[in-house]
Amino acid sequence: MSHRRPAENDAAAGTAPPEPQVAGAVDPVELAEAVRGAARRLGFSLVGIAPAVDAPGWERLRAWVDAGMAGAMDYVARRLPAYRHPQNVLPGVRSVVMLGMDYHTPARRPVEAGYGRVSSYAWGSADYHDVIRGRLRRLAGVLHERVPGCRTRGVVDTAPLLERDFARLAGLGWFGKNTMLINKRRGSFFFLAALLTDVPLAPDEPFATAHCGTCTRCIDACPTEAIRHDGTLDARRCISYLTIELRDRPIPEDLRGGLGDWVFGCDVCQDVCPWNRHARPTTEPAFEPRPDLNPLELTRLFELDEAAFRERFGDTPLARPGRSGILRNAAIVLGNTGDARFVEPLAVALNDPDAIVRGAAAWALGCIGGAESVAALRRRAALESDPEVAEEITRALRAAIGTDAVGDGEAPSTTSGQRAASGPGVLPGGLETGDTCRESE
Repeated sequence: MSHRRPAENDAAAGTAPPEPQVAGAVDPVELAEAVRGAARRLGFSLVGIAPAVDAPGWERLRAWVDAGMAGAMDYVARRLPAYRHPQNVLPGVRSVVMLGMDYHTPARRPVEAGYGRVSSYAWGSADYHDVIRGRLRRLAGVLHERVPGCRTRGVVDTAPLLERDFARLAGLGWFGKNTMLINKRRGSFFFLAALLTDVPLAPDEPFATAHCGTCTRCIDACPTEAIRHDGTLDARRCISYLTIELRDRPIPEDLRGGLGDWVFGCDVCQDVCPWNRHARPTTEPAFEPRPDLNPLELTRLFELDEAAFRERFGDTPLARPGRSGILRNAAIVLGNTGDARFVEPLAVALNDPDAIVRGAAAWALGCIGGAESVAALRRRAALESDPEVAEEITRALRAAIGTDAVGDGEAPSTTSGQRAASGPGVLPGGLETGDTCRESE
């Protein structure tokens, strides 16, 4: 999943004049081998070549959009015709070089109350788009050196290209039941990228089989039941979509409890996948975890204004949902704890200038309940001018009011927070959750 704006174009990796000058004199097999070798030296653990053809999954994408499963990702429907063929990304394209770069780091730390899980693809010190684009430019240089005048374009999940389709055509893996591309030797913890070119390269054999068998671990473990048995993902229920792509609006109330402690993205369906026993640790220093993201301390986030948020997270994928989205998510995670220690920071969030943050904080205080939560909600109710936030406060007061009379040192038999934590979407048996359903744009 990208944190760049969909309207942004991927960098044209060394675009040159329209026609290759000596393409006919180059052996497509020899040139393909040169590209594969250069890609591996540049840190790509997976490389395969597919012909530039109609995307096999385009009709399925159209049906998915028509069913409304793209949710608020309007750019998918807007660019739907462009996904049909890679010529809409690079006119005259003949070959699609598909690449994978590992990001897996096995150093996931325990998550205590007051902290939130961040999807592991976002742990690094640099934006993966920037890291991979730089390598694509260097890989494109191999083609430009051997075929002067050729055209290339590097893509890192923000162009209208069905990367998974072309990765399967290039022999890199199959689609798991969680919709991720899975490779037998490396699992699914890798970024996909593509280098499009008008040079004909010898293609690899497509990956023609699937190896999930009867396993349904990803379906069974999904906290919000976003993964369907027919092999589709309902993005509207996916935690990665809810915490990243659903921006500038509240998360639907019936899905908030399912977020658990995920503040950005989700790793559940990958963590439970048996094929990820084969996931290789990344060798890319830029993807090594930042200590403050694995996991992320939540209460101090409410102290950040827009400038401070950009300074801290501007070079990370967390910039995509922005301050509003991350603070909204943080409030929901704190509410899911049902822990009265977090009433004070949530009361601060209840007075945030952003209405989305205020609404989430109100819901969270309703989950925690108790006299302090009720008092904070009542104070804000007297000031609130946004009708949607006012309604959130009203519902939160209804949820919390039953604990208003609880005295110090006493605990109600069932708080709203406990109800949220035991409702639909919470993993059974205390299963440890852990990047997930990254849907390429």
